[in-house]
Amino acid sequence: MSWQAYVDTNLVGSGKVSKAVILGQKGGVWATSSGFNLSASEQQKIVGAFANPDNARASGVTASGVKYLVLQVTDRSIYGKKAADGIVIVKTVQAVLVAVYNAPIQGQECISVVESLADYLISVGY
Repeated sequence: MSWQAYVDTNLVGSGKVSKAVILGQKGGVWATSSGFNLSASEQQKIVGAFANPDNARASGVTASGVKYLVLQVTDRSIYGKKAADGIVIVKTVQAVLVAVYNAPIQGQECISVVESLADYLISVGY
């Protein structure tokens, strides 16, 4: 399956993710949904947030020009909110999945979809 198919089918196609991008941990966009463009700076800060969780909590994360308040950071996942919308960021072995959800989608619905895809990618070495 192509990386674009993971975005189109597994993430956005689930109906529980509004927009998504798959980033390489070493840089670069592997796949993205239409109209969801992360600047090079946003990409670096999102990937780097796992190395500096206190900064992520203090400053939030920005994706495609929208800033999200970070609610939770673990070694693997970052969850953020902006009003009724939110962001889910999950690190795998080689990639970082970034998914945004918009109301009426609930955070836990999006989290479940993104974390499940991350589990799969980790199981196959990505």
